[in-house]
Amino acid sequence: MKEKRIYMKKYFKIGEISQLYHIGADSLKKKKKLGILKPKRGENQYRLYRLDDIWRLNVIRELRELGFSMEQIGDYLKHHTVSSTKELLMEELHMIEEKQEKLRQLQKNVEERIETLSECEEKVLGVVQLQQLPDRSCYYIEKGYERDEEMDVLIKQLLNKNPDKSYIIGSNHIGSVILAESARNQRCREYEGVFIIDTEGDMVIPGGEYLTISYRGNCNQNYQCLPRLLAYAKEHGYRMVGDVYEILWVDIHVSGREEEHITELQIRVEEKARFDT
Repeated sequence: MKEKRIYMKKYFKIGEISQLYHIGADSLKKKKKLGILKPKRGENQYRLYRLDDIWRLNVIRELRELGFSMEQIGDYLKHHTVSSTKELLMEELHMIEEKQEKLRQLQKNVEERIETLSECEEKVLGVVQLQQLPDRSCYYIEKGYERDEEMDVLIKQLLNKNPDKSYIIGSNHIGSVILAESARNQRCREYEGVFIIDTEGDMVIPGGEYLTISYRGNCNQNYQCLPRLLAYAKEHGYRMVGDVYEILWVDIHVSGREEEHITELQIRVEEKARFDT
């Protein structure tokens, strides 16, 4: 006896499609609204999806996984050829390469943060040091402030100048400027502006010899550490050149424990004999 042949059904209800593709009814309705799917109405007014909609759903699923928007997919399905398919995939390949480059930059960024925080653990504290520092490009906002909360607003404005590369957590690139006159007159937390060190910045912190001192804890220690820097410079025959740079190695963005905060004060100096010639 000849077996009865079973034929594939021609129409599928919305629930069957949802179960087959693991997508909700709302998603199917959106695709209909965009004209990507064109279900018909059955006798009971239920939406019925044809076999022609199945291949479209297969294409949609695959292109969505590649990152294309529904609008892009809709345009593609209207006039797709071998040539347009190849062009679409080439476009996606380019997007993948861009994402890979961003991930490489992000990895480098995170590695730098980890390295910076590791350096903090080894940082010499409470000792005046003479360091040779290079020119450092930066973005700078010349606006005085008194409270840390005000500094956060200025930092956000600086981050907006280069949002893809600038960061706060694990950074030792953010700091404030204290005018030389303020430092000499014991106004050790009178800030003139905020900067963020960035190779694309439009201002340069000049390189040279710097006297530096780092401390852990509250920034009010500026009142003890900054006079120590000035006294050291005088005792060892150095003259202060330019303003004071206060660098935040560890602050509230990294640790909620104030006793873990680390701040570095930097003053560019020249030997008096060289300066006077």
